[in-house]
Amino acid sequence: MTRAMTAAAASLAVLLASGPAFAQSQPQAAPKGLGRNFEGVWTNATVTRLERPAGYSELVVPKDRAEAADKATAARISAANAPSDLSQGTFKDEDATAGYNNFWIDAGEGLMRVRGEARSSFITSPADGKMPFRDRAKSLALMNRDGAEYRSGKGAYTDPEDLPIRERCIIAQSDAGGPVMLNAIYNNNYSFFVTPGYFVMHLEMNHDVRIAPIFDSAEKARASHAPAAIRPWLGDTVAWWEGDTLVAETKNVNPTQEGRTLTPVSSRGTVTERFTRIAQDELLYQFTVEDPVHYTQAWSGEYSFKPAKGQIYEFACHEGNYSMEGILKGARIAEAEAKAGGR
Repeated sequence: MTRAMTAAAASLAVLLASGPAFAQSQPQAAPKGLGRNFEGVWTNATVTRLERPAGYSELVVPKDRAEAADKATAARISAANAPSDLSQGTFKDEDATAGYNNFWIDAGEGLMRVRGEARSSFITSPADGKMPFRDRAKSLALMNRDGAEYRSGKGAYTDPEDLPIRERCIIAQSDAGGPVMLNAIYNNNYSFFVTPGYFVMHLEMNHDVRIAPIFDSAEKARASHAPAAIRPWLGDTVAWWEGDTLVAETKNVNPTQEGRTLTPVSSRGTVTERFTRIAQDELLYQFTVEDPVHYTQAWSGEYSFKPAKGQIYEFACHEGNYSMEGILKGARIAEAEAKAGGR
């Protein structure tokens, strides 16, 4: 991240947060010190995911099993990076899911470690490491439909709004921006800035930015949420300090995002995120989701951001500029062919 980009992010924070909704706020400047300094580039790249996979019964993975999992991941990556055998007809199989080879993927090289412990999932509660959906199929219906269309290459594509958020280049398709902030197969880098009165979360994925004004108490922060009728992308986030921990509370996630995310949050939901610098090379991220519409109980999790190598460069998403036209045109051609064939 260049100084110019840092300054731009800080300026953007002030501009976006200076409207009527924050007219009576009293932002608090960020305290200094290691525990309250989040600057730099961080990554949550890891093979660990939000929910616990089959085969793991506990949150903390025993050392020997964790080492074996890491070695297996390294072997898989090495094999995937080997030269392709073009005699196998690699480019003739019409596999719509084969858009990326391993050169483009940076999903992480081992299990997530938190305070040195290997973890099988981000979720810590419930104890089974699963999201406590009321109706998983219903809450993830659009996500499942989008996934099926992506894998098959076939969909109705009646209008631009029918396309997934990722193909419209609106926000990160991996839910990297939150709430909750998740990892993906690549672009798992983040920059965090604490400006005078604002907390800026800058993502590599889709170049999203989430900005939270910082208040001098939880009560003042919660009282400063925008009206419920305003539901922006990535939600309405406010923040406050609790000792060395920066707490961010998000409400009113955009309704379109609610339906097309792995962690749906309704207009009645609240996500609380906590950022704590627990070591020079570890930024602890904790979250709790409360939403009676989608879940039977509140659920929580945590993972650690680790220092990333290099810096964040521009992520230029062009699908929304170029591919959308082709996708919609293809659907109209398919409709015309079907109509002609039915005569």
